[in-house]
Amino acid sequence: MNLVVGATGLLGSEICRLLAAKDKPVRGLVRRTSDRAKIERLQGLGAETVLGDVKDHPSVVAACRGVSAIISTVSSTLSRQEGDTIQSVDREGQLALIDEAKAAGVDRFVLISFLNMNVEFPLQSAKREVEQRLRESGLTYTILQPSFFMEVWLSPALGFDAANATAQIYGSGQNKISWISYQDVAKFAVASLDNPAAENAVIELGGPEALSPLEVVKIFEDLQGKIFKTQHVSEEQLRAQKEEVTDSLQESFAGLMLACAQGSVVDMREVLEQFSVQLRSVKEYARKV
Repeated sequence: MNLVVGATGLLGSEICRLLAAKDKPVRGLVRRTSDRAKIERLQGLGAETVLGDVKDHPSVVAACRGVSAIISTVSSTLSRQEGDTIQSVDREGQLALIDEAKAAGVDRFVLISFLNMNVEFPLQSAKREVEQRLRESGLTYTILQPSFFMEVWLSPALGFDAANATAQIYGSGQNKISWISYQDVAKFAVASLDNPAAENAVIELGGPEALSPLEVVKIFEDLQGKIFKTQHVSEEQLRAQKEEVTDSLQESFAGLMLACAQGSVVDMREVLEQFSVQLRSVKEYARKV
């Protein structure tokens, strides 16, 4: 049995879909407050769903029974609910999940994290602590460190509104980023369960090419035949925002935006020799949206 933690999220639901498509048994950890339609979609795939929360110790123990592998995508950033914080979910919840996985005799643990960034913020600190616990746990592990998800960072939620031809640019917009699709990250997560190259490995993930935000805007302009209106948020503004906020999540968002402004390039040549994954390009994403 493969347990997906964060099963109703953007990435978790795609991982469940891929596992089901490969006829691999899937159990999704869902919360009582999760969107009922998302739970029903998981069940429609043939996935078993179990109620629980990484903040609730007994439910994690129950979810881990009979499980051979865990893929954890859980985070407090996109689906934050009452009681969710970086401390309670991204740190303590994930640490407890690793401990319970070991106690339950789980064979494999795949953790979705993110790339090391040259900016300190609470979410990154939590991720690095969880990664260290997993490496020291004795479990066979894979730590996936993807770059910026194009479906999130090139969306209206973060100021990139293709429909209205407007884009908020963090920093100068000239530093390159290896934008990656969450769908490709899901493929790597599922492949990691069986690929010897993923055993006890930390794998950085990026897309097929590194593009600056301004180059991304040009791709959308060419496809849509429209000139985008861009608005820049300087690195100085982002640093000031990071220092002024008191909430750890808002500080982390500012830190992520600052890291985005600084760029993030991943050389995928060696990884693609070990994994048969066809990476989605920004242009393909732009055509779809």
